[in-house]
Amino acid sequence: MKITQCEVLVLGDPPPPERVEHRIAGLAVLRLHTDEGLIGLSEVFAVPPGVVKAVLDGPDSLFGAQLIGEDPFPPERLWSRLYNAMLHGNRRGWAVICIGAVDVALWDLCGKALGRPVWQLLGAPERSRYQIASEQERRYVAPYCTIISLDYDRESVLRQQVERVERLRDLGYRAFKVEPMRSAPETVVELARLAREAIGPDRMLAVDVGYLWNDVGQAAKVCEQLLEYDIYWLETPFPVDSLEAYARLSRQTRLRLAAGEHTVTRWEFLDLLDRGGVLVAQPYMTTCGGLTEARRIVELAQPRGALVCPGNWSTQLLGAASVHLAAISPVTPYIEYAPSEVYWSPLLRAIQELALPVVDGRIAFPSAPGMGVELPDDLLAHFRVG
Repeated sequence: MKITQCEVLVLGDPPPPERVEHRIAGLAVLRLHTDEGLIGLSEVFAVPPGVVKAVLDGPDSLFGAQLIGEDPFPPERLWSRLYNAMLHGNRRGWAVICIGAVDVALWDLCGKALGRPVWQLLGAPERSRYQIASEQERRYVAPYCTIISLDYDRESVLRQQVERVERLRDLGYRAFKVEPMRSAPETVVELARLAREAIGPDRMLAVDVGYLWNDVGQAAKVCEQLLEYDIYWLETPFPVDSLEAYARLSRQTRLRLAAGEHTVTRWEFLDLLDRGGVLVAQPYMTTCGGLTEARRIVELAQPRGALVCPGNWSTQLLGAASVHLAAISPVTPYIEYAPSEVYWSPLLRAIQELALPVVDGRIAFPSAPGMGVELPDDLLAHFRVG
């Protein structure tokens, strides 16, 4: 089997009828075509579509020129080839994210060619029978719903986010992350209290403050108050490069600190884990460098006693890759999920309807070949932009 074409399509929502909290303006989708008619699929989150086209669209693009004519087996070989081609250029940032999208599409291709779901190719689940409370943990992945507001004044944050938590709770979701960004410390604590009250004691609750502070003392004070509400982790208390601040806070609080949504490669995650004291690494499956690199991040986190809970503030095309990683990871109790039930985006909703289903708050390990998500031609035509 040979790769015959690298194709980039740009999808997006139509203009909203009014101000909305979540709209997908331009999302690049990569399709790797082969001489056997199979197509590997991935999205390229958080990279400008024009950049993705320059890097991946067609035989004259930066990486397209290196991929066309290549055998997609094994994905690790092409990952190394593309990464090593950038050693005198950009070994981080958008170039690695584009490599990550190629990697996810390659794993999708390999699964389809072999007639197996990707997680079975990545490796067997590693949790021993001494590390699980029920056999369900061997067969299901738990998504946590990320909750944001349309507005960020105190009243709106508390009302809008709690209303969304309650709606998703009633739909059967079992895990939640509220986001009191741009908020005073009192609002952060109050939202945690109200959310815990809404979901009860048995569901998971995390808090993301979106790089809110530069003051370790302030962060430590809030962490102490959040302990009362059984918060699973506090996400991104400081700017992503303030590793010394993360380290100082990690020594002062019993709360797990989480970060990694914009972190690329295993080496940057090593800094988060070892220098920053972060206990919840949150790689996006394309941003970190692909499933090949995400598996390496799991291998680094496990002996350090850290968790890997993949981030995904995008569609369930990217989310499918998170599911496959979680299926083989012994340190991935949750993956991020942007639930279309509470957000306006028609594209988000259309892809979720085609994606791996959430039943009773869980996603079963996929059984279809590849990633298990396909985007039909009518969807691509309807949402295509540019």
